[in-house]
Amino acid sequence: MQVLIFGCGDTGRRVARLYREQDNAVTGVVRHEASARALRELDIEVCLLDLDRPPAAVNLPSRAACVFYLAPPPAHGEGDSRLQNALALLERNGLPARILYISTTGVYGDCNGDWIDETAPLNPVAPRAQRRVAAESSLREWCGRHRVPWLILRVAAIYGPGRLPLERLRAGMPAVHPDASGYSNRIHVDDLARICVKAMDAAPDNSVYNVSDGNPLRFTDYLLLLAELSGLPAPPMISMQAAESRIDPGLMSFLRESKRIRNDKLLRELDITLHYPDARQGIAASLSARRSQKETG
Repeated sequence: MQVLIFGCGDTGRRVARLYREQDNAVTGVVRHEASARALRELDIEVCLLDLDRPPAAVNLPSRAACVFYLAPPPAHGEGDSRLQNALALLERNGLPARILYISTTGVYGDCNGDWIDETAPLNPVAPRAQRRVAAESSLREWCGRHRVPWLILRVAAIYGPGRLPLERLRAGMPAVHPDASGYSNRIHVDDLARICVKAMDAAPDNSVYNVSDGNPLRFTDYLLLLAELSGLPAPPMISMQAAESRIDPGLMSFLRESKRIRNDKLLRELDITLHYPDARQGIAASLSARRSQKETG
């Protein structure tokens, strides 16, 4: 099997490793040389490519390949020009066997803490989520026109080794009082990588899955749990009103939304068991892995 991964960063490398363990050929598309070196160390072929400025011609092993699209949309604009550029490259290099697109649970917007499954209406509020909805739509249209099967994973917040807000705790940054904090959802990066592979290999064509651990926490409770497990001080508590002027606008747009994401369809149809079904287990494993990396590094 030939595997092609656009945006082959932390998550993509984990997906690539799983395929390389099965002796599949994998090519990772990355933007920077530092990312390329990380891939070469894992015996993964590299294509250095800036999706904001794609060349007129590039040699991509896309014909009959399983394509993962993990690159984020641009920071501005209404759609996802990077995805459009990638699809144009695939047209010129040969149509893939299947495309899996990583989206976000942010496409559902604020749901007032309700439980949400894949049938919920899309109501994106944040501009980044609006770009994801546009990308989902353009991918479906392109795949329908070229008769290429697609898969969409709407992924909750990703965490894992090196992806914990420890610096936030060390800096003593405030958090919203727990009773005012909305529900947030997450998935450990290793579980996400396994889900990506299982979905590509086994999911029905043209399927959408919510990807989360199924155990949402209020965001402040997540920070308090991280403080407990890491031994760092708990953050000082402030009101939501005070947070408007003291917390980064990007995080505030996240805090204003509250929803609880169901993962029933994912677990049932893909017959997958999560290694980290809740934040306590996932944070503990991530902290342990981080300590091991520092000791061996």
